[in-house]
Amino acid sequence: MRSQAELKKQLRSIDHKGYKAYKVLEGEYDFGSYRLSIDHVQGDPFATPSRVRILYYNRDNIAPKYFETRPRRIAAEDYLLRRLHRNIKSENGRGSGTDRGYHSENHSGRFDRGKGRENDYEKGSEYWNDFGGKSRVGQGSGNAPSLRSAASRPDHLETLRVGQGSGKSGLVTACRAGQEILERTAMRITPEVIEARIEIGFPAYGRTIAAGELETILFDYLPSVAERTFHMPKALSGSGDAAGGSQMERDLEAVAELADDQQYIRDALDELGLVAFVADGSILPRESGVSQRPMKNSAVAFESPESLAVTLKLPHRGEMRGMGIKKGITVITGGGFHGKSTLLKALERGVYNHIAGDGREFVITDASAFKLRAEEGRCIHETDISLFINNLPTHADTARFSTENASGSTSQAANTVEALCADSHVLLIDEDTSATNFMVRDERMARLVSDEKEPITPFIRKIRSLYDDLGVSTILVVGSSGDYLEVADTVLQMDCYVTRDVTARAKALCRADIREWRLEAAEESAPAGAAETVRRVDWLKKRVRPKQIEKPRVHGWDTLSLDRTEIDLRYLEQIVDESQTAALAYLMQYILKRMADGKKTVPQLAGEAFCKMEKDGVLSVTPPYYGAGPAAAVRRQEILACLARYRML
Repeated sequence: MRSQAELKKQLRSIDHKGYKAYKVLEGEYDFGSYRLSIDHVQGDPFATPSRVRILYYNRDNIAPKYFETRPRRIAAEDYLLRRLHRNIKSENGRGSGTDRGYHSENHSGRFDRGKGRENDYEKGSEYWNDFGGKSRVGQGSGNAPSLRSAASRPDHLETLRVGQGSGKSGLVTACRAGQEILERTAMRITPEVIEARIEIGFPAYGRTIAAGELETILFDYLPSVAERTFHMPKALSGSGDAAGGSQMERDLEAVAELADDQQYIRDALDELGLVAFVADGSILPRESGVSQRPMKNSAVAFESPESLAVTLKLPHRGEMRGMGIKKGITVITGGGFHGKSTLLKALERGVYNHIAGDGREFVITDASAFKLRAEEGRCIHETDISLFINNLPTHADTARFSTENASGSTSQAANTVEALCADSHVLLIDEDTSATNFMVRDERMARLVSDEKEPITPFIRKIRSLYDDLGVSTILVVGSSGDYLEVADTVLQMDCYVTRDVTARAKALCRADIREWRLEAAEESAPAGAAETVRRVDWLKKRVRPKQIEKPRVHGWDTLSLDRTEIDLRYLEQIVDESQTAALAYLMQYILKRMADGKKTVPQLAGEAFCKMEKDGVLSVTPPYYGAGPAAAVRRQEILACLARYRML
């Protein structure tokens, strides 16, 4: 490990040389309270910024109690990453920064010289709703916001500048964080060290090194950011009374307690026979269609129907009342725009923990729950969809079905069996995004077109056996098909955003309709909801051969590419962060290069990759220079789904 003086000397020796001379800086340097590791230097100022780590010594700093369990550790890392964002952005507001000529610029082009807060993170609950962002020290082009991923970008992105430069000169970035709390490669904490991964655009004029600007970043800007982000006053560290400590200590205490309470609810679901819990007072609507922040005005707070109310005694918050959604078949119905899909959206994101102030921090769903939908045009590889599709006019073998352009019904059939192969215990379905002929066939149509002439066995005929025989529950949003009321265990009606339990009324209507139907139809055909047995089989039969992937890339949160082949992920609605897409890109490269052997199937490979990531962390499957960006943890379900959508499999 080299010293600061050596780094400074090396910098000055390469000033005004060609850009590639920056490569000599790669290595680790001692900055006293932390080590600075320059892991990878970009090839030119227009390329992806250089990879840099701050390894801040954590002994006698942040007390181990704040990261002693996995949920606490992930929550503490998430907090530190958000704190890093705020300090990167607010550094321009400190006196030393203004003296060095920093100023900020937002997307509107308005400049705020010298504006900022001494401790921008100390704003109470407002901290939780901040997404973080990027900052620039220096000037240059090549960082315009992408329209493709605009929905996931923060609306208060700021930049810091000093001097001038080309390309990404002076850009200082860290992984963005949204409303969900995810394990990320961007921040790691251990009793010995806090490791933060950031990216820095090494400054240049044209392609000539601007060493003075980089010296300012490395010796003035970063040390200030590191101290303000990671240092906790020694006199207060680990004190028994967090209320009497620093703001940082109070924040960490709140973060740890929230993580404990969320994990308590998650662990309690199975014991209570539930698949989800929605706390009273939750704010489910979002502020807009392109934002995951809570609606601030006019949002109706959630309140459980009395018949479904469950009261839990949390470790820190004490008693909490909310709606428990029981295992089995739950139908959510109601008029248009009354909140059906809003509730389902909250449940599908409830597989992740949320930050305090989000409104959904106590909406907790079984972690294996998977959102199903139709996905026309996707590829399918040797998948047994005979559970739902048989006797095609083309005589295609549906027990080993392959296509490059699936229809709505075949794609939803494949998505369903893939979810089962990924060990999902809950299926989430919205009729608005489903193939109608896959979901249901009404009585008149069943009498007009007999079962022998219809290749599709609708989902309604399998839904009961999925639960009774396989233990797989379904939560289904329905606004137009009443047939699902007959098979439902629980029926919820959303009425002006208020949840009502209408199970008894729905069952009474179904009994009356069945009597009427039997008088009218006698025994011409089985009822549309007649149950058919489901047996677990090897639905995904494709054996994956090894493949060398040179360049995994990410194009927003919804698309990744392996060399020149794109994988469309836009219909995997539980991918909530671009860093998860990056993780899937790295996992695909890792699986195809190191795990695939021509014998293992897609479910086997997805399971092995997930277990490795769970055991050794996301970093264990991330390449050293993470060219697709920082990674965040993904579930087995998304790993399998991504593999199954790779057209070159």
